[in-house]
Amino acid sequence: MEIAQDPEFCSMIDRLRDEIQDGGEADRKAFEELVATDDHEEFARVLTAPGQPLRSRELAAFRLGLAGDPRAFEALVLLLNHRDPERCVSAAYALARLGDPRTARAAAALATNELRVAYALFPVRLLTDLRAPESVPALVAVLERRLARDDPHWRVGLACVEGLGTLADTRARPALEAALPHPRLGPAAEAALARLPD
Repeated sequence: MEIAQDPEFCSMIDRLRDEIQDGGEADRKAFEELVATDDHEEFARVLTAPGQPLRSRELAAFRLGLAGDPRAFEALVLLLNHRDPERCVSAAYALARLGDPRTARAAAALATNELRVAYALFPVRLLTDLRAPESVPALVAVLERRLARDDPHWRVGLACVEGLGTLADTRARPALEAALPHPRLGPAAEAALARLPD
């Protein structure tokens, strides 16, 4: 697929153009030049040069990630844990296509970091997409911490339940059964358990 036809790329570019609306003419021109280029070395320079705006770093990392260039890895992992959910979505999309063997370990580390649980939703979803050896153990660990009825991060728990249903690994059975009484997680846990092999 041509990059200009990639819906996630188009969505990201629209968002970044909205961000730069109030910027100066020089900033807008530099950004549009970066959008138009296919030069991987220019993308790599943007990632390492001091003083580059976040939008340019995000664009460069995204393009390198889709191209399978490992120089994108560190920037994409940082964006995966960003406070802006839309940046997390773009980073997860690129990481899933990067093909870097470090990605699953990084996503598992982010997902299981209880100090950053508010930002764990996208690492959890990425782990499901990756279907890596790290995926099921990490999702189980996160889910087990989200089982309190008053847990404010129940959406992260729900993503774990749905991911474990998708992965259909019997190691998830105890955690999914423990989620059954939870008022928000129970129905999804029942559906996930139905997908596990006997």
